[in-house]
Amino acid sequence: MGQKVHPYGFRLGFNKTWRSRWFAKQGYAKLLQEDLELKKTLTDRLKSAGVSLIEVDRPGNKLRVTIRTSRPGIIIGRKGAEVDKLRDELQKLVNGEVYINIQEIQRPELDSQLVAENIAAQLVRRIAFRRAMKKAMESAFRFGAKGIKVRVAGRLNGAEIARSEWYQDGRLPLHTLKADVDYGTATATTTYGAIGVKVWIYKGEMAKTKSRRRPA
Repeated sequence: MGQKVHPYGFRLGFNKTWRSRWFAKQGYAKLLQEDLELKKTLTDRLKSAGVSLIEVDRPGNKLRVTIRTSRPGIIIGRKGAEVDKLRDELQKLVNGEVYINIQEIQRPELDSQLVAENIAAQLVRRIAFRRAMKKAMESAFRFGAKGIKVRVAGRLNGAEIARSEWYQDGRLPLHTLKADVDYGTATATTTYGAIGVKVWIYKGEMAKTKSRRRPA
């Protein structure tokens, strides 16, 4: 039986916050469905923009979407034309007012989601999986990561039997709550089948934040 805990969910309320922030006494299912649809639409549409994270806030009856991306220029477009078009599309989807906030990721080499997607894209282009993994690990360390683990699983190199392989370098304290462990996953759809990619990046210990959990 697997004893694994999601690195993000494990730290929720301690030093990581929720990716959808709202409260509903009624119509919870409808809003949740809306959130999932919104995130899927944005992820599919902004594939080339290096989107790492989409956060949704609902202050009052408005909707604020925060997009963390490594290429904000693609989303914004010339004189903000693209972002205006995107806002109009989202307003039709949710039937309400939508605000879009774009945050730039300064070092995409340290963002686990972008690293995972980059490795997946290389696997689709038939680059050797070991080479892609090692290159990503070297880049992360060059930009100041304290530890990294990369795991790929599936029909690697088109082998008949699916297997998983992983590499780890540096420290990765998964049990330490104050450790800033970034986790991301991606799927490479190759001609042989799907290959899953998981990436853990340890960036050091976070400054102690006040726990949001109530005392027992």
